[in-house]
Amino acid sequence: MVLVIDAGNTNIVLAVYAAQDDLRMVSRIATNRAWTSDQYAVELDDILRLYSISPEEVSGAIISSVVPQITGALRRAVERVIGCDAMTVGPGIRTGLRIRTDNANEIGSDIIVASVAAAEKYDAPTVVIDMGTVTKLIILDEEKVLCGAVFAPGVRISAEALSEKTAQLPHVALEAPERVIGTGTSSCIRSGIIYGHAAMIDGICQRIEEQLGKKCTVIATGGHARSVYPHCRTEITYDENLLLEGLFSIYQRNAK
Repeated sequence: MVLVIDAGNTNIVLAVYAAQDDLRMVSRIATNRAWTSDQYAVELDDILRLYSISPEEVSGAIISSVVPQITGALRRAVERVIGCDAMTVGPGIRTGLRIRTDNANEIGSDIIVASVAAAEKYDAPTVVIDMGTVTKLIILDEEKVLCGAVFAPGVRISAEALSEKTAQLPHVALEAPERVIGTGTSSCIRSGIIYGHAAMIDGICQRIEEQLGKKCTVIATGGHARSVYPHCRTEITYDENLLLEGLFSIYQRNAK
């Protein structure tokens, strides 16, 4: 079995694959920049055993991390628990992805992983909307070449900015109200955050299609996707495990 780890700014997603279509477990823990490798090792060992997976059953691992401060700690934790050196998505690893951007070295590993999975699973051109701490729209052209992206503040960052930078606006749940026009402070904020984010996605997707001159396959993934994509007018396919599948695919390519 193979352990795949997707480390983001807010959460770390852990998953174990026995085969391409055999996902044995998925778990999430909070990203903690202050944790040592031993603390991550204890957490990893506990989670594997929670899902009745013995560390001895896991023969390999791969990590995608956009938080450089914890990448080393995660690798050492994997080595401590599983006894193998985890692959890390970055320079030198084979992905099979073609890239046409100003500087390929600036591209985050999460974008690479999402693009690999999208290129394998979906028709092109493709827009992958990864809704996490940052909302990223990742674009593959009709030849499945990664040609660029669009970044925007994520829904939680937007909500937190409102409450922290104003005197009277509270923290709210990231759930859409029944109607766009809010009738109370909470519903007004939730409407602006959720429907506003959905409208932004619709508008950017329309402009991407205008620039490419093609209708795009649009995919949504990430921690906040379920809250937003149902309210978009764009036709969107939700793929919860897209990045995990991309990681496993990259692992298989390099293990060979």
